[in-house]
Amino acid sequence: MDFDVARKRTELEHCPPGQDGRDVALYGLADSLYHRFHRERKIDDLNEAITMHRAALELRPIGNDARSLSLNNLAVCLSYRYENQRVISDLEEAIVLGRAALELRPPGHAERSASLYGLACYLKRRFTEKAAVCDLEEAIELHRAALELRPPGYPRRDSSLRQLTLCLSDRYDRQGEVNDLEEAIKFGRAELELCLPGHAKRGTSLHTLAYFLRKRYVKQAAIHDLEEAIELHRAALELRPSGHPDRTSTLCELALCLSSRYDKLGLVDDLEEAVKFGRAALELCLPGHTNRGESLHNLACNIRKRFMKQAAIRDLEEAIELYRTALGLCSSGHPDRPSMLHELAFCLSSRYDKLGVVGDLEEAIVLGRATLELHPLGHPNRSVSLHNLACDLRKSFAHKAVIRDLEESIGLLRSALELRPIGHPDRASTLRQLALCLSHIYDKQSLVDDLEEAVTLGRAALELCSPGHPDRRMVLYNLACDTWKKFQKQTNIHLLQGTNHHHQAASVDGPTSRADVATSLFDLSQYLWDQFQKQGTMTDLDNAIRLATYALELRSPLDNVSIGAWVQKLAQGASLGDPVILGQVVDNLCALAIYYRTRFQTQRTTVDLNEAITLYRYMLQFRPAGHPNRALSLHDLAECLADRFRQQPTTADLDDAIALQQEGLQLLAFGDPDYDRSRRCFTAYLQMKIRSQVAMTSSNALPVTHFEIEQVIRNAVFEVLKTTPTRLLHTHTGMLCNRGAQMSTFMTSQRYSQLLSFCRTCHADQRMELIRTVVSRYFQFVTLSHRWGEGEPSLRDIEGRPIYGMSVKGGLGKLQTSVLSLVSMTICGHGATRAA
Repeated sequence: MDFDVARKRTELEHCPPGQDGRDVALYGLADSLYHRFHRERKIDDLNEAITMHRAALELRPIGNDARSLSLNNLAVCLSYRYENQRVISDLEEAIVLGRAALELRPPGHAERSASLYGLACYLKRRFTEKAAVCDLEEAIELHRAALELRPPGYPRRDSSLRQLTLCLSDRYDRQGEVNDLEEAIKFGRAELELCLPGHAKRGTSLHTLAYFLRKRYVKQAAIHDLEEAIELHRAALELRPSGHPDRTSTLCELALCLSSRYDKLGLVDDLEEAVKFGRAALELCLPGHTNRGESLHNLACNIRKRFMKQAAIRDLEEAIELYRTALGLCSSGHPDRPSMLHELAFCLSSRYDKLGVVGDLEEAIVLGRATLELHPLGHPNRSVSLHNLACDLRKSFAHKAVIRDLEESIGLLRSALELRPIGHPDRASTLRQLALCLSHIYDKQSLVDDLEEAVTLGRAALELCSPGHPDRRMVLYNLACDTWKKFQKQTNIHLLQGTNHHHQAASVDGPTSRADVATSLFDLSQYLWDQFQKQGTMTDLDNAIRLATYALELRSPLDNVSIGAWVQKLAQGASLGDPVILGQVVDNLCALAIYYRTRFQTQRTTVDLNEAITLYRYMLQFRPAGHPNRALSLHDLAECLADRFRQQPTTADLDDAIALQQEGLQLLAFGDPDYDRSRRCFTAYLQMKIRSQVAMTSSNALPVTHFEIEQVIRNAVFEVLKTTPTRLLHTHTGMLCNRGAQMSTFMTSQRYSQLLSFCRTCHADQRMELIRTVVSRYFQFVTLSHRWGEGEPSLRDIEGRPIYGMSVKGGLGKLQTSVLSLVSMTICGHGATRAA
């Protein structure tokens, strides 16, 4: 290269001023110096090249065929000197010269695409310097025009694609038009296709496309974009080994992508890898490196995330030191300074929570105030600054009890809440914090309005924290405590003490744990239920439901398990961590089911009935076969299902109600008051079932099922047997029959089969009359009276054996004779007797 420059100098010396060809010699020397600059990066070569190009340009006036070439190359050299020395006048002159060169290269000129491309690049650089959107708009149009002149197969098409994607990406950053980002990704993919493995620019293409995909992930949260970006950055990193000038940027971007995927999927391996790559990037950004502050900041963020996950204090300590160092590199006005102030404040506040060092909290407040000043009205992060500063001031109040800290915190949170309207993802956390502050100031000043507002805000926060939300348990606990305070203030505690509710001490003295709060709220719900029953005030019932609901959820020791799943595990006898008193849970479920059912009966709101049904289903899990109260639970659930059928006729509900009530009847003894109640309900359900069907004789009706007719017949049998003796002798078999045997004998008889057949063909109006007639005749019986003598048979003598095969002596013979005398009588084909 030195030889070439020397040769060109010699050629210039042989062309003194005024001699033909001097412009060519000047241009040749300038070109050699330019190339040596690219090789050795000596600014003196570039300066001299610019001087030579100016001299050559003076010798190539307008009209000279080579003028456009001198204009173009002088512009290129000035552009490079601008990049090296950042003298804006060089860039301005390059743009002027580039425009002049373009004018001399009209459409059809062989070098027009080069002029379009060069001028576009200069304008893009000026946009970076001055942020004038008009420069960026013009650069995009010029790059589009250059790309049209560089069709597939053109050797420099990849460069046009690359620069156009960068311009579109910048415009997206400026204006937020997704179409620009989509187009940048499209052109980035096209560029990568041209940069096959082995191409010098393949690493750049991989990195750039990955960068755009990460941007689109930030906008649209499509995980496949992030996954692809990570794979592209890994491939780019392989092409940028240790010592490569661009390795740092790929390490930083890959760390950002892995950190984002950790935020999305929670995979700790991603976070660990992000920390590893962040450390590698920081090692390459030595003190004085332009990207050192960014590397410090990003690494600190990832280490802070690891602290949040693993709670290792050494991570928090390291993050604080990294943030301090990064902040020292961010002068006033640096765009990253507010975020660094905010994150350092957050870390210091977290260390205060961990270690209790007041100096950390005080510094966090100072930094929080500084952050808020840098986030004026209209700034997108102002609500975050307001919220976090308010939280730190609340902590300060908790430590020092200075009321002005709490008052300032409330004011900041109110301002934050205005910036977090309904639908904002962080609204719940601000509602919770504001409710907490209002509760504290109520404790201090006893203003009821503060407590009322705390309860209202707490309810709003709970609605936004659905089951499974990480903050739901804390929101619920705070709300429950405030609700307790409210009712403690409103309720006559002396009356509450006089009730028979359990755990009165916890209720009156004030709850101190989740279990105490749950018990206290449940007791209050029962008190309000009693008040509702006496006075009929719906507010009491509504509050009873609310309190019992809070109490039930507070009893669950699990964060991410639904109440239904938790109840099922409890019913199965599973141990789930915190001790749970099973009886309290069952009482809570039962009471809450009753409350909802009562409100449905009062207001006829289906949602209340659905809640009651759900709760009664839970109850059944605690009352399996053999439980003394299973029949009651079956009855309650059946009644609710029947009520829902009456509101919204669904066959499945009525069928379930029939099946449940039938199971309950089998568990109850004849004569039990609950038996009669269940029998009446069972009969009503069957009648509802029949009425819901159109008569079978109707041309467009569906036939009544075999099961439905059987149920009606069974119902009629039960009604008849209510008036018959418990045990009867079957005259045909001589066997003593109890209730079950009497029913079984009928259900297996020919008369029963005939009755079923008749019922399938007769009209609905005739069916019930036929059933009643046949059943009542079948179960006719007579009572025999005789004088008691010696050898009379007892129950154990004849139970389970036919009397016709027994001895004919004494009382047994007398019984046989009496029964045989009845065989000749016709009692609807069936005879039964009872000895008296």
